[in-house]
Amino acid sequence: MTDIAERFLQQAIALARANAERGGRPFGAVVVKDGIVIATGVNEILATGDPTAHAELCAIRAASRVLGSPDLGGCQVFASGHPCPMCMAAMRLSGVAEVAYAYSNEDGAPYGLSTAAIYADLAKPFAEQSMTIRHVPEAARAEPRLYADWQRAQRANAG
Repeated sequence: MTDIAERFLQQAIALARANAERGGRPFGAVVVKDGIVIATGVNEILATGDPTAHAELCAIRAASRVLGSPDLGGCQVFASGHPCPMCMAAMRLSGVAEVAYAYSNEDGAPYGLSTAAIYADLAKPFAEQSMTIRHVPEAARAEPRLYADWQRAQRANAG
């Protein structure tokens, strides 16, 4: 690992420690673009009651505000802990180019801080997952052109 990556990971760990000392969960994240920190975040679940307020998502939201765009192409995320599937998906959807983390799911498991079981469950077919997931195409019949209408409006607004 490069010294630069280690430096940003140490910053994420420091954010996590400070958050834990304030009564939060021990997770921090740093978003970097072109070698410069553009946003940071800590786990705010306990402070906000929002189960999606993970450090990585808070940092991604802040970075999007800084850049004025949902496109985080070219950005790197440095996280204190192994990002959960939700955070990994958000990073992929936003175009993050690289993710590095310091503590693994195995490191967090003894403390109830691992998301390995969620990754394992999501790898199963829908019918075998612990959460019921079903496609109900009949519901879309009332608005069959929703996506096409959206795309047309986007094109009209762009031109």
